Amino acid sequence: MNNYLHTAIKAAVDAGAIIMNIYENQIVDVERKTDDSPVTIADKKADIYIQNALQSTGIPVLSEEGEHANYEVRKNWQKCWIVDPLDGTKQFISRNGEFTVNIALVENGISLLGVIYIPVTKSLYFAITEEKKAFKIELEAHTITESMLQNAVEIFATPENDVVTIASSHFSKNQDVLELIDTLDTEGKEINLIKAGSSLKFCLMAEGKASYYPRCAPTMEWDTAAGHAICNAVGLEVYSLETNKPLKYNKENLLNPWFLVRKIG
Repeated sequence: MNNYLHTAIKAAVDAGAIIMNIYENQIVDVERKTDDSPVTIADKKADIYIQNALQSTGIPVLSEEGEHANYEVRKNWQKCWIVDPLDGTKQFISRNGEFTVNIALVENGISLLGVIYIPVTKSLYFAITEEKKAFKIELEAHTITESMLQNAVEIFATPENDVVTIASSHFSKNQDVLELIDTLDTEGKEINLIKAGSSLKFCLMAEGKASYYPRCAPTMEWDTAAGHAICNAVGLEVYSLETNKPLKYNKENLLNPWFLVRKIG
């Protein structure tokens, strides 16, 4: 599993370098996909790089920007990589810096490991779920070495007890979030709302900077798989609001249900 993790980490960091070269040096043309969501040359170049980098593992890749195999094929995949080469394309276009590279390894619907890289801040988050630990590295450049990995800082999901901080998307409707907050254990506590783009919300949860992350808007599997693994490793779960069970991956329908990230139990 460590070999897979190291491959994913290098792919994410290298893809981040590709994205930042475009972000800092090019005027970016925006195209529209069939669902009207935006896509840029940065999404496409990062995707090509990551898919090539993961080929050596012999594990199929399900990427937002790649060609999606039919479910009749995918349902026979015991393992697969789930990739978002540039999560937060809207943030990339608006230049607020809140975009990430997400890579997860999934087995039988469960996310086993996750890597999230934030190219603008050079912040790297990663975990192998079964090891029950997650880590963060602040890089000085878009490069990663074995010694850096060995000196990674462990992170903990331990928010303040007297404050409830809710992580939310910039594009979420506040009313949806507030209605869900009313169902949570917030009585007698100060409530703060913090908005962040892309998978940064999972990182806030994993570092203990947020207490809950409710999502009452559409997401796809590649938006959540990496963050799900990292959160699991620190004692958090990503629960479907429809079933109150953990999200599953490589489903026939790649759209996620509404969900809530919270402590397990």
